[in-house]
Amino acid sequence: MKEKLEKIREEALAQIGAAQSLEALNEVRVGYLGKKGALTELLKGMKSVAPEDRPKVGQMVNEVRVLLENALEEKKSALEDALLEARLEEEVLDVTLPARKNRVGHRHPNTIALEEVERIFVGMGYEVVEGPEVEKDYYNFEALNIPKDHPARDEQDTFYINDEIVLRTQTSPVQVRTMEQGKLPIRMIAPGRVFRSDEVDATHSPSFHQIEGLVIDKHITFADLKGTLAEFARELFGEETKVKFRPHHFPFTEPSAEMDVSCFKCGGKGCRFCKGSGWIEILGCGMVHPKVLKMCDIDPEEYSGFAFGVGLERIALLKYEIDDMRLLYENDIRFLKQF
Repeated sequence: MKEKLEKIREEALAQIGAAQSLEALNEVRVGYLGKKGALTELLKGMKSVAPEDRPKVGQMVNEVRVLLENALEEKKSALEDALLEARLEEEVLDVTLPARKNRVGHRHPNTIALEEVERIFVGMGYEVVEGPEVEKDYYNFEALNIPKDHPARDEQDTFYINDEIVLRTQTSPVQVRTMEQGKLPIRMIAPGRVFRSDEVDATHSPSFHQIEGLVIDKHITFADLKGTLAEFARELFGEETKVKFRPHHFPFTEPSAEMDVSCFKCGGKGCRFCKGSGWIEILGCGMVHPKVLKMCDIDPEEYSGFAFGVGLERIALLKYEIDDMRLLYENDIRFLKQF
C-alpha cells in the first residue's frame, strides 16, 4: 500500500508540473482526486488493510491528498497569472492614437419644433392631450359639424377602415373627446399624426402632424383668441412679429379666420421667403361653433371658446427655412445632422 501511495504521489506531482493549460491541469485533478481517480480507488482498498494498520494508512493517504490539492492550487494560480499576462500583452492600448468619434444622435426637426410649441402653451396654462390615430367617423367629422353630405369631407378625403372607422384627418377629435368629459374650463393642445389622401410633393404628404388648441370657458371672446395667438407668434418667431387675421370658413368654428405672421426673414418688407407679400400664412382658427358645443352637452349660452390648428411640419419648414417637406422624412443623415 505504501509503495502504491508513493508511486501515485510522484506521478501526480510530475503531471501537475508538466501541465501547460488549465484544461490539462483539470484532467490531472480528475485522474487522481476524482470519484474514479487513482487516490480515491486506493482508499476503496482500505478494507484489505489490517484493522490495526488502517489509521496509519488513512493518515498517509490524507497527507498525499492534501499535498496534491496544494500542488494543484499553486499550479492553477501560476497558469492563470500567465494567461492574464499574455492577454494584457495582446490587448495593450496605444493611448496616443486618435479616438474613434462617437456619432451621437439628436432630436428630429419636427420634435424640436413640437417641444418648443408645447413649451409656449404649457407656459400659458394649457395641458397637452393625446388621442387615437384610428378614429370613429363620428368624432372626426359629425361631432365637428361635418355631416356625411358636407362638402368639407371632399377636402379631407381620407383613409377609411370601414364605414365607421377612419384614419383621423385632424386632431380635433381629441378636443371633442375632451369636451365630452364635461370637465370645464378647458385649456388644451392636441398634437399628433393625421392622414389625408394628398399627393406627395414639396408641401403635401398623406401623413403629417398637426397641433390643435382649444379653450372653453365663460366669457371667452375673439379678442382672447387674437391675444393668445399673437403671443404665441411672438414667442415662436420673435418679439417683433406681427399678426394678421383674414376671414375664412371652417365648419366647426364661427366666425373663422386664417392667421398670417409678418415675415421674420425680411421684417415684412417683402422677400423671396414670403413671396414679396411681407406675410406668411401660419394657421387657421375661430370661435367654437355653438352646434359643436351642444353636441358635447355644453351650454353655448353659458360657455364659449376658441380653437386653432397649425401644421407641425409647416412650423419646422418656416423656422428652419426648409423648402421641401419631403426632406423631413427621407432620413438623410447629411440633412438631419444640421439640426
